[in-house]
Amino acid sequence: MSIVCATNFSDAARRACDVAAELARKANVPLFLVHVLNPNSARAFGPSLLQAAEAALGDEAKRLSQKGARVEQELRTGEPSAEVADVARQRLATLVVAASPSKEAPFLGVGGTVDRLAQSLEVPLLAVQDANAMEAWARGQRPLKVVLGVDRSLPYEAAREWVRALGVWGPLDVVGARVVWPDEEYRRLGLPRPMELAEVTPELRAVLDKETQALVTPLGTQGVKVRTVLEPSLGRIADHLVELAAREQADLLVVGTHHRRALGRMWSVSHNALRLARVSVACIPSQAMAPGVDAPLPSFREVMVATDFSETGNHAVAHAFGLVPPGGKVYLVSVAELGSQVDTERGRLMALVPREAEATGRRAQAEVIMDAEDVVTALVQTAERLGVDAVVMGTHGRTGLKRALLGSTTQAVLSRTSRPVLLVRPPTV
Repeated sequence: MSIVCATNFSDAARRACDVAAELARKANVPLFLVHVLNPNSARAFGPSLLQAAEAALGDEAKRLSQKGARVEQELRTGEPSAEVADVARQRLATLVVAASPSKEAPFLGVGGTVDRLAQSLEVPLLAVQDANAMEAWARGQRPLKVVLGVDRSLPYEAAREWVRALGVWGPLDVVGARVVWPDEEYRRLGLPRPMELAEVTPELRAVLDKETQALVTPLGTQGVKVRTVLEPSLGRIADHLVELAAREQADLLVVGTHHRRALGRMWSVSHNALRLARVSVACIPSQAMAPGVDAPLPSFREVMVATDFSETGNHAVAHAFGLVPPGGKVYLVSVAELGSQVDTERGRLMALVPREAEATGRRAQAEVIMDAEDVVTALVQTAERLGVDAVVMGTHGRTGLKRALLGSTTQAVLSRTSRPVLLVRPPTV
């Protein structure tokens, strides 16, 4: 394991190197200092340029070694982002550090080395803007103020775990910032839309607040203070995150990256955050997630089980209660036909709760969906609205009803939900 720092010997690069050296010292890993020569310049000036670059790199390595870091140097010739990425792969780097793009750079650094690194690295990239704050934190002199972009993606989970790991090195004050497009959320959750496009109703806010809190809960470890902020938007998410980071006087903005290409980068949060932020930015790809034995274990505190009151559907109920620990909660859901009595349907659902579940403190709540035109959409939206950790369904039903919940409906729900699904086969005869 190591940290790689790219330098072009500018003042900004020098300050980024200072941060990299402090982090390497703190983590007790080697720091690889990389400078990449332009091939045309190397050919034009020959050995004299190589010698001058070697000398400058050596001087910088000595300076950083005085901070207590173990520094090694790498002089490369080629395309800078490709060479730095190659060093990161060869040296098993867990972090690449570089100076943020200069605000005087053409098009605010679009297509520059840092921009290309953010779109290609499989390890986190830290683009340093204000070195003083990060150095002071690394030395234990103050907490680090972090704004973490929150969403429901795999890159976010990687970013969250990276921030959690930072908490081992020093205290953090984290703002979990979630920027949402209200119209998209109303569709996802199946809630009625207000007239104003950007309006967030109390019902929508309650659901999103609960969901956001669940998304940041794994950060709540010793030394990490967390609070959340929810902001509606009609434009680019990155613009809101950058503005919020400035408003919070953050030291670091952390975002996940999808490595989007071509026109998709117009809406890329990491791409635009690097260009616009006035604070340091960390871009975390999904590949940075801890693999295998280091991966965090998921927990199932709340699950949803759908039944049409067939033998197979009812059989799935016990499995749902088996997933949650004592104190956990199971939402029992059914889709009722037009004219059905809600209270009667709820009573039928609650009658399915196993005695052992009640005895062990597992909670139950009945949810009846009335006369849904699209059963699959209704079930998916209900799972999102309840914010459950998993969905439990039988593989097929035996009711013969045209709109039976199970069977092909189960397959459709499985293909449309992003939540884990437990499929329960019917009892053997």
